[in-house]
Amino acid sequence: MNTEDKSLFQFFNEIGIINQLSSALFQARLPDGLHVSHFAVLNHLVRLGDEKTPLAIANAFQVPKTTMTHTLAVLEKRYFIRMAPHETDGRSKVVFLTDAGRQMQRDAISSMDGPLRQMADDLGAELFTELLPALERVRTYLDTHRDM
Repeated sequence: MNTEDKSLFQFFNEIGIINQLSSALFQARLPDGLHVSHFAVLNHLVRLGDEKTPLAIANAFQVPKTTMTHTLAVLEKRYFIRMAPHETDGRSKVVFLTDAGRQMQRDAISSMDGPLRQMADDLGAELFTELLPALERVRTYLDTHRDM
């Protein structure tokens, strides 16, 4: 493995560790029974809009439809989403966020205010501002090259 390959591996290894540590920090602040994966779906629907099929959401998260069906069932049981028949495809359903789901997404983000402020104070907020465009570029590349 050459130096460039080692740097690429180290880059993604660091992102993986950051993801693991930040997920644990976030998980500790979510209500009992709600997982980061549940929040991720709520966040996805807030950011990109609801009225998506379970299959479309599963594809966005690159998980099997059965996994997403379970995640959606948990969210529906807590009244964070509601499922409705698809208007044109009688075999399918669509997912809608409820007001409670939108509020949960906002509350979950707010629960991280203290830890994120502490991190910004300790490391400097400008670090995150500087890194964001590069990380968005890598994410966009990976998202458009899913079949690589």
